[in-house]
Amino acid sequence: MAVDADFSSLPPDLFDTTTIISLLFTVVIVVAAYAVSRVVLSPSTSTSLRFLFIWHLADALCHFLLEGSFLYHCFFSYIVPAEVGGGVVPDVAGLYPTPYNFLGHEDRRIYGPQAGGSNPFAQLWMVYARADRRWAGADLGVICLELLTVFFDGPLAVFICYLIANNNPKASVWMIVLATCELYGGFMTFCPEWLTGNINLDGSNFMYMWVYLVFFNMLWVFIPLYAIWHSFNDICHAFAVRAAKKNL
Repeated sequence: MAVDADFSSLPPDLFDTTTIISLLFTVVIVVAAYAVSRVVLSPSTSTSLRFLFIWHLADALCHFLLEGSFLYHCFFSYIVPAEVGGGVVPDVAGLYPTPYNFLGHEDRRIYGPQAGGSNPFAQLWMVYARADRRWAGADLGVICLELLTVFFDGPLAVFICYLIANNNPKASVWMIVLATCELYGGFMTFCPEWLTGNINLDGSNFMYMWVYLVFFNMLWVFIPLYAIWHSFNDICHAFAVRAAKKNL
């Protein structure tokens, strides 16, 4: 039986070149992390630890390359509407507003990837901003979280990879720390939207709702939970071994 599908309401840029390149870039990050794991990990490394190594390296690359580029555009890419069109302020209704006095400027500057022009990373974030428009501009809550993500979570993820590669049991402790940070960051990213009726979110089609908002964000929920579970069991096993030695 034939099923008629109405695609007329879908955005025309749903699968444009920028979107495809952006999605492929995330695949490249995972492939690169896997390739590094093949080089630095011992063949005897367990499947779970190999997976966690790949995850943490891909996590670090995402934080440095993707979220790092977001912060760059939030701090250094801007337009001044009053300087466009011979001093005539253009219509900025479609842009995400920048908070008053951001970085000490009072000249109506508009920051964020939306001001990044043809920069590839700005275009990447503008793709994601179709589903969550906060990532188009300089949202203070998002920026504060991303500062911690880039400058704390990223280096910590690299450190965890170093510990795993060297078979250092301290990796379990630090994985719990990082996973807790990731879970807290995810909650603080979306809780403001839940409390205000998701005014900045667009889940009107499968791509925006289930790929951008659910899939890409839930990765940073379920995998950190798995990291906590794995590390908790590893630490409990270590205590059990120590207790057994005391009873000998």
